[in-house]
Order: sequence, then C-alpha cells, then structure tokens
Amino acid sequence: MREKNFIEKADKFAGLTTLILFGFGIVQIILGETISKSVALTANGIDCMGDGFVSAVVWIGLKFFKKPANQKFNYGYYKMENLASIAAAIIMMLLAGYIVLRSYNQLIDPHEVNLPILGAVVALLAAITAIVIGVYKHRKSKKSKLSSVKLEAFNTIKDGMASGLTVVALVFDYYGYFMADAIVGFIIAGVIVTIGFAAIKESSYMLVDACDNECIDRSYVIKTIAEEVPGVESAHIVRLRRSGPIHQGAIEIKVSHEMKVKEFNAIKKKILNKVQQQFPDVERLTITSMEQEED
Repeated sequence: MREKNFIEKADKFAGLTTLILFGFGIVQIILGETISKSVALTANGIDCMGDGFVSAVVWIGLKFFKKPANQKFNYGYYKMENLASIAAAIIMMLLAGYIVLRSYNQLIDPHEVNLPILGAVVALLAAITAIVIGVYKHRKSKKSKLSSVKLEAFNTIKDGMASGLTVVALVFDYYGYFMADAIVGFIIAGVIVTIGFAAIKESSYMLVDACDNECIDRSYVIKTIAEEVPGVESAHIVRLRRSGPIHQGAIEIKVSHEMKVKEFNAIKKKILNKVQQQFPDVERLTITSMEQEED
C-alpha cells in the first residue's frame, strides 16, 4: 500500500516537473533565439526540454506501471517507457547537433549577447527551481525501489547545474567575454549527447532482455539464496529480465525425486520470500524442479 501511494505521488510530481521544465525550456529558447541571441541560453532551454522529456517518460512509465498484465501484454506494460526513452533521446541528440553548430559559429565569430542579465535571471530561476525539485525527489525516491524515479531526480538536479553554467556564461558575456557563450553551449551539448547515448544503451538492453554485470551478480545471489533453503540440493539456471522498475525471472532447482508436491511448493514459497526480502523489485520468479522435468 505504501509503495502504491508513493507511485501515485511520484506520478503527479513527474507530471508537474514535466510542465515546469517545458515552461522554462520554451522561455529560454525563445529568449535565446530572438531577443538575447545567446547560444548558451538556447542550449539550456533545449536541455530543459530534454529533461522535461525524461520526466514525461517517467510519468508515462508510472502510468503504465499501474496497468495490470492482460492477454495481449502478458508481462505488463513496463517496457513502454523504454520505447519512449529511446525516442526522446534521439530527438535530444539531434537538437544537440544544432547546439554544436550554433556554438561553433559563436566561437569563430563571437557577437555580443543582448540583455545578458535578463537571460541570467531566467536561467537562475530555472537552476534554483530544478535543484530544489531534484533534491526533494531524490530524498523521497530513497524510500522506493523504482529506479526510473531515482534517475528522474538525478536528471532534474543535472538540469539545475546546466542552468547554473548558463548563468555563469551570461555573466561573462555581460563583461565582454563572448566566447563563454560558445564554450557553455559545447558543454551542454556534450552533456545531452552523453546522457542520450546512456539512455539509448540502457533502454536497448532492457528491450532485448540483456543481463548486465548487476544482473549477473543478482543472479548469483539468488542462486545462493535458493541453495541455502533446506531441501534444495542445488540451484542451476537463473534467468532474469528487467522490465521498467521491476525484475522477472526463472530458476531451476534440484530436489529429491521422492519429494511430494506439497513439500516442493513450500520450498518455492520460502525461496520466493527470501529473494523478495533481498530484492523487493523481483516481482515474479518462476521456480521449477530439474528432477520433475526429467521425469
């Protein structure tokens, strides 16, 4: 019940964050492209929009998280957020290319930024808002097993730091150091590309059910937990797949061929309880007997 209440709160907060970041992003892009002519301000606006996309992806994921599995989607809708994440990352990387082009032009032919203090004030408001929201969400996310919510909190804090860099660039512009605008533009573009690649890699791994180092370590721990349960002679194949914020998997155990079905079911229950105590995000673990399969 507590996790469900947290999901509902995180759902609403992710939606609110999306609107706030989109709002700051649109204002900064319009100001940077029309009045201020600041590459850093435009870049930060695009970065805000990108972080808004991330919050939107988390919001969509939490919406689907609450939908039960059905006949068509047997394992639920968890991976919908991965598709949305890849789409958002591709869009943001294309926009990062535009930022690089603008930054390059500003670097080889620096021009004065109009009303840099006005841009700095807008960027400062965006920085303070993003950092406050990000820190609050980070503190709340510690109580949850939802990695997507934790990632969104980190991403919001990162947006606040990027906005802080924009403030620094615009202050330098005010004092005549126009190259600072281009340098910060390059930095923000690099951050966007780096995060975009990381998001595509992680989401792609999840879509093809790849098992990374953390997954391999978890599989070993689950195998050890199963073998410590009385009546289990050995555990062999452990398969795990991550779907959004939860894990699903299967394990094969070896038991005595004389064991009754009732005893085997009791062992399965013990294994599942111990595994979920260690890893609360393991939603489903199918446990089969090698002896039963051979018979």
